[in-house]
Amino acid sequence: MWRVEGDTGCLNTEMAARVDDVMRLCCEISAHDQIKVAVKNSTKGALVAGGTAFVGGLLGGPPGIAVGGAVGGLLGSWLTSGQFRPLPQILMELPPAEQQKLYRDVVAVLDNLNWMDAAQLITLVMGNVTLQQQVTAALLNYITKELKAEVRYQD
Repeated sequence: MWRVEGDTGCLNTEMAARVDDVMRLCCEISAHDQIKVAVKNSTKGALVAGGTAFVGGLLGGPPGIAVGGAVGGLLGSWLTSGQFRPLPQILMELPPAEQQKLYRDVVAVLDNLNWMDAAQLITLVMGNVTLQQQVTAALLNYITKELKAEVRYQD
């Protein structure tokens, strides 16, 4: 690969700025629609269920395993349900690789839309109902497929 002398990676900083613009757009849309999500933490639930089944087995033998597993399953379900947080909060906590995935999904919807900064991008999208719905659909698709999250709208 050829490298131009003095190249400081301007393309990378420009790409990072565009990713940031799209992330801000997604935060604006999800805040506007008051979207909340619960990222399912099945690992925590499984550990609780397995742990209580193990303790039940130690204390009560085979019947203890059944009772411990049932109690643990209920407890694990209760611990992992209802943990809804505002979507903008979750989006800002995404690691860079996940932000890139979301960026690609949203940019595919934006097609050839040109913008200078986040404010202009937000204005362009929020001013076009069809485009806003398409970006929202791409965002929700990413949240449900990639993050395996449950989505709900604020009452």
